[in-house]
Amino acid sequence: MADIKIDSKLFQERISQFISAWKNDKRSGDALFGGVSSILINMGKVDANPEFHKNNAMHFWLLGYEFPTTLMLFTLDTIYILTTQKKAKYLDQVKGGRYPVEVLVRGKDNAENEKLFLKIADAIKTAGKKLGVLTKDTSKGPFIDEWKKVFADNCKDVEEVDISQALSAGAFSAKDETELRAMRTSSKACVALLTPYLLDEMSNALDADKKIKHSALADKVYAKLEDQKFWKTVELPNRQKLPADLDPDQLDWILGPIIQSGGKFDLKWQADSDDDVLHPGIIIAAMGLRYKSYCSQIARTFMVDPNKSQESNYKFLLTVHNLILKEIRDGVVVKDVYSKAYNMVKSKKPELEKHFVKNVGYGIGLENKDPTLILNGKNTRTLKDGMTLCVTTGFNDIQNPSPQDKNSKVYSLVLTDTIRVTGSEPVVFTGEAPVDVDATSFFFKDEEEAQPTPKKEKRDARVGAVATKNITSTRLRSERNTTVDEDADKRRRAHQKELAQKKQKEGLAKYAESTTDSNGVEVKKFKRFESYKRDNQFPPKVKDMGIILDQKNATIVLPVMGRPVPFHINTIKNASKSDEGEWSFLRINFLSPGQGVGRKDDQPFEDASAHFVRSLTFRSTEGHRYTEIANQIANLKKDAVKKEQEKKDMEDVVEQDKLVELRNRRPVVLDNVFIRPAMEGKRVPGKVEIHQNGIRYQSPLSTQQRVDILFSNVRHLFFQPCQHELIVIIHIHLKDPIIIGNKKKTKDVQFYREATDIQFDETGNRKRKYRYGDEDEFEAEQEERRRRAELDRLFKSFTEKIAEAGRNENIEVDMPLRDLGFNGVPFRSNVYIQPTTECLIQITEPPFMVITLEDIEVAHLERVQFGLKNFDLVFVFKDFSRPPYHINTIPVESLEDVKEFLDSSDIAFSEGPLNLNWSVIMKTVTANTHQFFLDGGWGFLQNESDDEEEEEEEEESAFEISESELEEASESSEEDSDFDSNASAEASEDDEDESDEEEGEDWDELERKAKKRDRESGLEEEEAARGKNKKQRKR
Repeated sequence: MADIKIDSKLFQERISQFISAWKNDKRSGDALFGGVSSILINMGKVDANPEFHKNNAMHFWLLGYEFPTTLMLFTLDTIYILTTQKKAKYLDQVKGGRYPVEVLVRGKDNAENEKLFLKIADAIKTAGKKLGVLTKDTSKGPFIDEWKKVFADNCKDVEEVDISQALSAGAFSAKDETELRAMRTSSKACVALLTPYLLDEMSNALDADKKIKHSALADKVYAKLEDQKFWKTVELPNRQKLPADLDPDQLDWILGPIIQSGGKFDLKWQADSDDDVLHPGIIIAAMGLRYKSYCSQIARTFMVDPNKSQESNYKFLLTVHNLILKEIRDGVVVKDVYSKAYNMVKSKKPELEKHFVKNVGYGIGLENKDPTLILNGKNTRTLKDGMTLCVTTGFNDIQNPSPQDKNSKVYSLVLTDTIRVTGSEPVVFTGEAPVDVDATSFFFKDEEEAQPTPKKEKRDARVGAVATKNITSTRLRSERNTTVDEDADKRRRAHQKELAQKKQKEGLAKYAESTTDSNGVEVKKFKRFESYKRDNQFPPKVKDMGIILDQKNATIVLPVMGRPVPFHINTIKNASKSDEGEWSFLRINFLSPGQGVGRKDDQPFEDASAHFVRSLTFRSTEGHRYTEIANQIANLKKDAVKKEQEKKDMEDVVEQDKLVELRNRRPVVLDNVFIRPAMEGKRVPGKVEIHQNGIRYQSPLSTQQRVDILFSNVRHLFFQPCQHELIVIIHIHLKDPIIIGNKKKTKDVQFYREATDIQFDETGNRKRKYRYGDEDEFEAEQEERRRRAELDRLFKSFTEKIAEAGRNENIEVDMPLRDLGFNGVPFRSNVYIQPTTECLIQITEPPFMVITLEDIEVAHLERVQFGLKNFDLVFVFKDFSRPPYHINTIPVESLEDVKEFLDSSDIAFSEGPLNLNWSVIMKTVTANTHQFFLDGGWGFLQNESDDEEEEEEEEESAFEISESELEEASESSEEDSDFDSNASAEASEDDEDESDEEEGEDWDELERKAKKRDRESGLEEEEAARGKNKKQRKR
């Protein structure tokens, strides 16, 4: 103990904090401390395998070290410490502070030692009749026995009160930054030992069919704690390393490591790893470490060749675990957390209710388990910001419906994380260890064993609803087969008929009652405009009885019958000035019912049958004055309309919550990226940071130029690689629009970096002087390929980290499927549109296009007819108040691909030869949606395409005539023919000769031959005409 140095400043801060909490409790009714006047903390001999309880924790919290055979007595005025002479030297370091400390030194004289104990007893009696003690204290030794004898003899009137919960609440539970840093480090050390080390050892053994005992595997992990090289080189699952200041010598075991499998599970961790062989099935691994006296724990369930039931139960366990983490925050009562988790199990999977754990964790820190902070259904303690908890979610002894062997009949599932309580979502210290099904499941069996049944067509995991058969190897029309697959078309028609019927049923069910003037249609209301509330608010110039424009109140004051009358600008239609002789006239027209038949004629009025002033005309000889007033009225009207439009545009903008920045560690950063829509000012690259509840883009120009996006507002997250593109993109589509800069409203925010490198001039560099081949060009191409691959890797990794940070909001990374894309014009330019798992997007050029497939009601293909090279695609949304979305000028070669994409995405579609007036159609739909679906709903679009097919069939049948009619027609044609019989005979002979030479010539070939004959027959006449012209020119 030669190097012991106690931080006296920290000691004084913490003892003051504890005494303040004690005094505050006395003032508020002794609810926590139980009215004690003094507190006794006793410490006996240290066992070979020490357990960490509240007496140890008090020593570590105040002094940083554990002092055996030491007694501490706290009163509101003084702290008495009774210890041996050697330890007293170190305790002298805490003297002289604001809170008095009296150190009493024991010696070898028993009589003197008894006097010191009596002094402590007198201090207890002087302070009061209630002494706070740890009733479950298991300290032993002669020192403890001696004190108990003195206390029993001299303090008979003193009442002992359990102070455990007060110590937890007033001292240990809420931790400062230093304590949290130590806990974070111990948690990361747990993660490093579990994943990758234990996971690699276990998977290697299973993969090699190597039999290894639980205890042997645990011993390997146990020994790794002493491996200094391991701690310097190990990488966590997120590719990060442990803190550089980690001191492995201060790491120590508090739990395990415990490894369980083969149907024998104990989620209370009461037994060490046994000597049974590791069984490939459900495997549970748990461990706990202590760093600088602060503890953390972790446990994970690994599944080897799991069946569907086990996977389903594990996914449900993960859902319950995430619910518990979401519910834990500052101010929540402990029992409410457990109740919500229990109720979820009871409602969603009642068969697992009896297997659910009796508590979902406990407080952790200086103690490896705080018994006063058990997370069960009875604990009424309130969680506070800064508390650290060990959260354990599990199901005990579940019956396996399809066991592989006798050791697989019963299994348990568990997840344990060490977390910190905050004001919102907790910080998961052990969150780097993955918990999703893909990361914890291992499959070692052959495909034949696992799936003996014939395998269906394999689908790309990224494709989702999009059919994989649409992926083609060519893009040119000449290379692709444009013929329609009749079987596929028949299947598609049958599926579309089912979808149309389903849409009709859904529409009738959703709009079961008449919904006139609803469904999102804006019902215009009469608006009242108030210019002034009182007479004294009028402009001072009204006394002159002139025409006055009040810009501030958007009002025009007009003299009427000798009185100033205010008119708000929104009541005025327009103003005009005219001249007649020496007089000038100013005419002001007001809004009133029955004016014109334009779009603005639907202006509502409170009483349309009342008398209205249509216009007022003023006369004056000052024409220039009236011109100025008319211009001012027009400008004021423009400003009012502009403000109204801006207000309307901002109606759907929702104010986001504040971004909670990461304070305890550096956020993950992606540097040197541009943002779209662009910020105001100079275009410079900034950086994107991932914080606790969202991401932040920070411009280097100013700290005020930044964009915050919360995870709760993210609807879609896309990553588009730079393959075939000039930029690599991270694109975020929002649920509600936000404001970027001053007035830019947007629902799409994009971060990108240019993939091309134009910083180097390759036309005149040095290499050209000495190298005459293409080596430098090859090198440049390879360098660009490598740079693009690195850019894709960097941006994809960052996108996945965003999704991981926002996993509680169900954020997932989506990638466009370029092979299934097609060209189209959604706005003004022709762009390449690509489907993703959930959307149809174009995010390369602004304005961006992101259409969520689940928002689409129906799709309609316009201008689909023979002879046209392009067609249009219209999407009608389930929200009928949204205008339909048009994608124009899609090449007809993509028609089958688009149809297949829509069909495989379960989107009902129809087609027609003409463009429809969708504004009129949507007005009909929204006017009375109930009646619309009663009349057949979207069936009129399908009927149109059916009518076209019928017309085509009728046109084809017009050419089919009976034999009698054919004979009559041939006879009449012979009678009416202008050609003689010889000519027809010659023609028939020629035809026979030609038919002998070539059979089955098509119309194009016959047309070509006819033109050739015409040219040959007219050749002599053309030559004669040319000769005649030459003679005329000579003359």
